[in-house]
Amino acid sequence: MNDLHLWLGIASSLVLFVVCLTGTIYTFKSEIEEWLEPERYHITAIKEQVLPIDELKGLVEKTTNGKVQRVSLSNDVAKPYVFAVKTKGEDKRGDSVYVNQYTGEVIAQGKGKASEFFMTVFKLHRWLLLESEVGRPIVGTATIIFVFLSISGLILWFPKKMKGWKSFKPGFKVKFKANWKRINHDLHNTLGFYTLLVVLIMSLTGLCWSFDWYRDGLSTVLGTKVFGGRDEVKPESAFTEAKTISLEQAIAIANKELPFTARTLSIAIPKDSIGSYEINKNDIARFNESATDRVFLDQYSGLVLKKEAFADKSVGEKVSASIKALHLGDIYGKFSKTIYFIVCLIATSLPITGIFIWLNKMKKTTKKK
Repeated sequence: MNDLHLWLGIASSLVLFVVCLTGTIYTFKSEIEEWLEPERYHITAIKEQVLPIDELKGLVEKTTNGKVQRVSLSNDVAKPYVFAVKTKGEDKRGDSVYVNQYTGEVIAQGKGKASEFFMTVFKLHRWLLLESEVGRPIVGTATIIFVFLSISGLILWFPKKMKGWKSFKPGFKVKFKANWKRINHDLHNTLGFYTLLVVLIMSLTGLCWSFDWYRDGLSTVLGTKVFGGRDEVKPESAFTEAKTISLEQAIAIANKELPFTARTLSIAIPKDSIGSYEINKNDIARFNESATDRVFLDQYSGLVLKKEAFADKSVGEKVSASIKALHLGDIYGKFSKTIYFIVCLIATSLPITGIFIWLNKMKKTTKKK
């Protein structure tokens, strides 16, 4: 076990170092973007009344000469409304337009100052800046090795001779008064132990993006398809010549069906004559910031076509819906992000401290010879 831990660790050390380092940087992506461009994400002059959502939609479409696909609203009155606008030549996700809901002014449009930097970090994390067909399996294989290193590291953490609590005590602390070799060993051994659970969560969820066979296997275990939203067949409206209901009406109906204060609320607008409104709400009283309830509405009659509550889902469905949030660390907002940042930083150091442990052992072997 020691030999496997050593040689697999050495073989994957460079890739794991890059993946963990980029993961550390990416953890506070949104906070860094807001810090660099506060005027894009925050409104200073807050008024008592906001403009009607349908009026804002019309202003955005007129200004951008595009079509609004989605609107995102925040419970924070200082945060602007965000419209996803599709224009000719744009990708299917659309361009983000930030609007002052009190004045109708377009605050910002398109990508921010740090977008290109974080996209590079993202590609480095996922594909090592290689072609995805090449980089994805390399990162995935290194992640599988990381899972094994975590489990084998736990086995090696246990003392060889069990003599009660005294045998385990050294494994829980770093002896900073010792020489640098002992400190380095303790940093690898002890910090690896403390971060084990979160590292396993990050690794096991990250594999969903690396291998189809893994994702399919996990879907079977959970009893629901992971990333099933990509192929989801959504309810359709019964086409009539009647006028479609407004965004304001759609939100009002959704609020009756989901009667709680939303931390965030997003409305997907029907793309064609038979599409439906999709409204997602995250309860502000819920600790899990990634858990959303949603309702689908007929665009003509406002009839509820389908309603889903996160609390009513099975354990497997809840885990499946939270895969991305569990991997990124934003499932519990800044609380979990802070934990993930610290764990990622420690995980970045493990290949380095591990290499030094190996070098020290090599020196000992040479001296003995």
